[in-house]
Amino acid sequence: MTEPIEIRRIGPEGAAALHSVIAAAFGARPPLDPPADADSETVETVAAALEEYGGLVATSDGVPVAGLIFDRVADRVFLRRFGVVPAAQRSGIASRLVEEAVATATTIGLGEDGRDPLAAVAVVARAELPHSVRFWTRNGFRQVAGEPPYLQLERVVRLVLDTPDAASMRAFGGRLATVLRPGDLVVLTGELGAGKTTLTQGLGAGLGVRGDVTSPTFVIARVHPPLGDGPALVHADAYRLGGVAELDDLDLDTSLDDAVTVVEWGEGIAEGLASSRLDVRITRATGTTPPGIDGADPRRVVVVPIGARWRETDWSALG
Repeated sequence: MTEPIEIRRIGPEGAAALHSVIAAAFGARPPLDPPADADSETVETVAAALEEYGGLVATSDGVPVAGLIFDRVADRVFLRRFGVVPAAQRSGIASRLVEEAVATATTIGLGEDGRDPLAAVAVVARAELPHSVRFWTRNGFRQVAGEPPYLQLERVVRLVLDTPDAASMRAFGGRLATVLRPGDLVVLTGELGAGKTTLTQGLGAGLGVRGDVTSPTFVIARVHPPLGDGPALVHADAYRLGGVAELDDLDLDTSLDDAVTVVEWGEGIAEGLASSRLDVRITRATGTTPPGIDGADPRRVVVVPIGARWRETDWSALG
């Protein structure tokens, strides 16, 4: 398929176009037991399913070739009736539709204040269709639940964790270190005293690097060499930098490609250092005022993986 592909958001008005995709895509699959619910869809049932959260449809030269329905359940958005017509399969449109769906899903169901963020995008696949399961796995989804014939796979888009004290913040940093490798970028955001350096201390301990991890405010960047075979830790403070070029031009003792780089105050500055990154935002936990009556000052940590690097990452250790 060489015609340009256009992907657009639809509501009930797009039900006929999406139904034509569902009928062609699911009709081409082998018979299943029990039969797929998609086999009984009508234009009317598709329109009803699109009513609350809508969906996506992809067209080639104006002809519908792929699509899906969004369905938010708690802090997950499920991609329902995901299908590509047989003539458009193996053209790359399915993976492109996944990426558009994940990007769109992160905006679904948010309150006016941006609260109620999404944790993951999910799908339900049939165990009898291993090629379908492999497709979702290649696109960053991991099986988390389900019993054959129905398997639930998810792709994490945001992790939210509460840390009641500094020790638990360091412990989280240690767990975060287990998913990092050379070349990774972590951008830390949070008000003064939020716990950015505390988290980095745990990360440094988890990576096994030399030297005490302290705030780099007055040196802009500090390199902590590895004690073993792991990567170095570059700990930088972007507060006084004018842009990413200044950070990239620092006279460091290691290449950023060979190290894990953590940048405090990096939002809007450090993103250009790598095509993929972890955005980590630290705030005081909802409903608390610093410090609590018992001296506790809990924090909420929100981790957003951005870029292809994180598609196959197992995040279970961070919970």
